Amino acid sequence: MKLFLSLSLVLSMCFFKAQDHISSFNAVTLTYKFHPKFFLYGEGQLRGNEDYTYPDYYEIKGGVGYNLTKNHKPFVGLGRYVNYKNHDLSKEEFRIWLQDVIDLKKGIVKFENRFRIEKSWFYEPNTDKTSQRMRYRYRLNVSVPLNSKTIQKGTVFANAYDEMFLVSPMKPTFARNRVYAGFGYQIDDYFGVLTGYLWQREFDAAGNRNLHFIYLALNINIDGTKHPVKTYDFPGAD
Repeated sequence: MKLFLSLSLVLSMCFFKAQDHISSFNAVTLTYKFHPKFFLYGEGQLRGNEDYTYPDYYEIKGGVGYNLTKNHKPFVGLGRYVNYKNHDLSKEEFRIWLQDVIDLKKGIVKFENRFRIEKSWFYEPNTDKTSQRMRYRYRLNVSVPLNSKTIQKGTVFANAYDEMFLVSPMKPTFARNRVYAGFGYQIDDYFGVLTGYLWQREFDAAGNRNLHFIYLALNINIDGTKHPVKTYDFPGAD
């Protein structure tokens, strides 16, 4: 735990010095396995895009997944996403999505391939404007335990990923890219924590921009099946 906190402090100090503007990305996730094949997932997020200390975005989402095999997990989800601008609600979004996650392992290294298709409906209350969007995402996520061969109680691990976002009918089609690097610590059988740096590049016809996030998350895993082998799911910054 001391090692994890030290790594978090060093990471945060480095990027606060390196960037002119830092945003906050905070999350709480819950994974509940209620059947050997099925699990529920829920997540709440709070972000400060323009000001690290003032939240101007939140989301609440969840869904149900199916363990088709040990390393193959289809999932369906839905959520509500809200943006604020100048302390005023600027945009609401309702989203549904289908995803497929395929894990591959090479030694102690885990490669997670995540494919997702999203349908979104937007409403902007200040202008009474509505719109829709289809979005397609692919993420390659790599996790490596640092002080054990598998992620278990007391394990510190490194985590990194790259994710691409394609949209329709808006332009440009390649709308966003995310790169994340950080560390996690599995506290016990239920609780794990994550922290890291997330760089987000947004492509827009009106002008591109970069966002630099410090990511903090609490992950809760509950296995209601009393399965003798514990497994830990780390969704990562989403």
